[in-house]
Amino acid sequence: DDMMLKFTTDGKFLMQIGHAGKSKGDADKDNVKQAADMMVFKDELFVADGYGNHRVVVFDTKSGTFKRTWGANGGPPFNIAHAIKVSNDGLVYLADRGNQRVQVFTTTGAFKQEVKIGAGTNQMQTAAGLAFSPDRAQRYLYVADIGNNQINVLDRQSLKILDKFGKAGTAPGEFGTIHELAADSHGNIYTAELRTHRVQKFTQK
Repeated sequence: DDMMLKFTTDGKFLMQIGHAGKSKGDADKDNVKQAADMMVFKDELFVADGYGNHRVVVFDTKSGTFKRTWGANGGPPFNIAHAIKVSNDGLVYLADRGNQRVQVFTTTGAFKQEVKIGAGTNQMQTAAGLAFSPDRAQRYLYVADIGNNQINVLDRQSLKILDKFGKAGTAPGEFGTIHELAADSHGNIYTAELRTHRVQKFTQK
C-alpha cells in the first residue's frame, strides 16, 4: 500500500509515512512506492524503496519527516532494492537483487564498497535478504541468494565470501526460492521461501 506504519508494542497506531498511489518517483520526499524493507538506526528509518522506486530513503522516526535519499553507486541504478540493514558501526548494507550485488554506504549515503553475489551463475536475480551475526562486531554478513537458492556467508568488513550452503529443492535444508532471512541472538538463521511457502531454522553449532 506504499506506506510505512508505526505502532506501539501493544498495537496502538502512532504514525503513517507515505500514501497509496501518490509516489512521484525517486525524488519524492513524502511517499514511497512498494518499499521492500526497512530498519531503524539511531532515530532514523532506513527504507529500501525498491520494488517501485530505485533508492534508499531515510525518514525521522519521531516525526516521519524526510531526511535524505540516494541511489546506487556507479553502473546501473538499483534494480529491486530489496533488503536493507545497518550495522552497529553505522554502515548501510543494501541488497540490490536485480543487479546481483550488495552495496555498502555510510548512513549519509557515501559509497564504501560492493560485492557481487552469484557471480558466474547466469542468474538474473540473486541478493535478496541480509542478516548479521549476533556478535558485537557483527563479523559475518549472511546474504540470501534467491536465484541460486543459497545462503552466502561473508566477512562483513572485507565482503569476502567465506562459505555458501543450500540448494534448490523441497527437502529440509533445501530452498524453494529463498526470499528473506534473519538471525537471532544465538546465531540461528531463519529463512522464508516463496515457492514452498515455509520458514526454516538453521541452528548455530
